[in-house]
Amino acid sequence: MFKKQKSVASECKREVFSQGGTRSIQKNDMRNFQSFPQLVLSGGPLKSTPAVKQSKTTHFEIEILDAQTRKQICIVDKVTQTSTIHDVKQKFHKACPKWYPSRVGLQLERGGPFLKDYITIQSVAASSIVTLYFTDLGQQVGWTTVFLAEYTGPLLIYFLFYLRIPYIYDMKESSRRSRHPVVHLACFCHCMHYTRYLLETLFVHKISAGHTPLKNLIKGCAFYWGFTSWIAYYVNHPRYTPPSFGNRQVTVSAINFLICEAGNHFINVVLAHPNHTGPEQSQELMPVFQVQIITPSHGCFSWFHVLTIPMRLDHGSVSQS
Repeated sequence: MFKKQKSVASECKREVFSQGGTRSIQKNDMRNFQSFPQLVLSGGPLKSTPAVKQSKTTHFEIEILDAQTRKQICIVDKVTQTSTIHDVKQKFHKACPKWYPSRVGLQLERGGPFLKDYITIQSVAASSIVTLYFTDLGQQVGWTTVFLAEYTGPLLIYFLFYLRIPYIYDMKESSRRSRHPVVHLACFCHCMHYTRYLLETLFVHKISAGHTPLKNLIKGCAFYWGFTSWIAYYVNHPRYTPPSFGNRQVTVSAINFLICEAGNHFINVVLAHPNHTGPEQSQELMPVFQVQIITPSHGCFSWFHVLTIPMRLDHGSVSQS
């Protein structure tokens, strides 16, 4: 009987201890749960992991074929959407060093127009693989070089005739006949005309950075140099006679010449600095000789200047005696 009571008492104690243990555990869990928000608040805001940005840049593959044989020359890869034809030419030059960019002509189809350097690849690409046809444009020279060569030659050539070197005129006849004052005036006007051209080429005209075939340089120099030689030969000839109408004809022609020179210069300045009323747009600059042809006011002064040449020289001919 006594043993049974002890066993019952021991079981009751165990239950009490077990209940107390569970209560203490629950209290500890509640404390831990209540302290977790405090821990979060004390630690500051949770930092979110940065999202990895995936690159959406599309690359093109440019296949360059020979326009005549249709044989593949090279493949230019890793070309972005914003790349231009000029960038493709630069990479093509690295792959084929013998063809520098200004010598490379690229076409979308054989016999089609050449693509401008500012055109983007995205605007001409129909798929990720673009086929372009290559044409060798030949040896190229810059437009500034063309204009300087065209305008420097007449200055030097005219001086050769003005000095009456023995290889052109007879020395005895040149020493015996003195120059008329109109000959000196003609030399001054000629030098002023081409000096103005040179200064405008360097400081006024906005010449594009493009290039032109070497044959255009030869054609331009042949025209300017040949025309100067033709005029200079007769004006500086020892047998040259002054205009038949005398000083009146010389004065009127000189005034016309100065008016044409001034008008030509101011038109060039206006064309070089246009006033844009709308938003600025990128424009491809035209060569100067194209501006002279298409501009009515500029062409008016130029052609009037040419038409006054016979007025200055028709009666100032070379006598036969």
